[in-house]
Amino acid sequence: MDQEIGWELYRTYLSVLQQGSLSGAARALGIALPTVGRHVEALEKALGLPLFTRSQLGLQPTEAALALRPHAEAMSSHAAALQRAAASQGVEGGIQGTVRITASEVMGVEVLPPILARLQAQHPALTIELLLSNQLQDLLQREADIAVRMTAPQQAQLIARRVAPVELGLHAHPRYLDAQGTPGSLAELARHRLIGFDVETPFVRAARKSIGIPWQREAFRLRSDNDLAQLALIRAGAGIGICQVALARREPALQRVLPDQLSFVLETWVAMHEDLRASPACKLTFEALCQGLAPPAQSPAPPQ
Repeated sequence: MDQEIGWELYRTYLSVLQQGSLSGAARALGIALPTVGRHVEALEKALGLPLFTRSQLGLQPTEAALALRPHAEAMSSHAAALQRAAASQGVEGGIQGTVRITASEVMGVEVLPPILARLQAQHPALTIELLLSNQLQDLLQREADIAVRMTAPQQAQLIARRVAPVELGLHAHPRYLDAQGTPGSLAELARHRLIGFDVETPFVRAARKSIGIPWQREAFRLRSDNDLAQLALIRAGAGIGICQVALARREPALQRVLPDQLSFVLETWVAMHEDLRASPACKLTFEALCQGLAPPAQSPAPPQ
């Protein structure tokens, strides 16, 4: 491979992987189907590797194609980050450009929208991409520009600020408690409909250790790994589940259960890659998130 391989070939190969077919990749990229085929053939020739085989099940990636996928995804993330950074440069008379933020589902739906609404009201040319996932997106690989996380970032290349901690506790709708009764102890939870996770994760194991009680999958009558679904079930009166205390205080329809016996606190961090300090849009958004998520009477300093 003594020749440079153009990014467009990798982009097409990655799209074929993601879409599962040449026609799907053509639609996703907005290019002609024959062009997709030529790109894949050119990349296979340049690499000296077969990337796809055709079978009765359709187009199947080879082991080589799957092995190269993480690298192509990293290239795609960096290319998108380059476009976002370029869009925010050389602007006079205001901040513009695109900032990609990643946060958990509940944080992104229930907490961040008012902060982002105020930010865009002040800077209407700013574009926000909100990626909601309970999986940690890699800021070093530029999958996102800024992350709101419930764990402290470990990478030295990241700028991170600790903001307001999040207290979690058991909650239920009064309709459920009126029908089933309010538990008076942790032991009484065993006779109630509990709402919880389906697949255990490292975060769940750490949270269970913080709770100090057996919070096992088998104990849950209603299971979902989507935090928004769990919250919706609590609001609907389906059972007792864990919810952010500050979030529940905004809703009279959510009542805390056993507040003196079960409570645990998660740290909250806002982080971004140190290279983004030169981006006016990212620096402004980072500061707005830190201020919006700060405890009352505390205003974190902006990144220097």
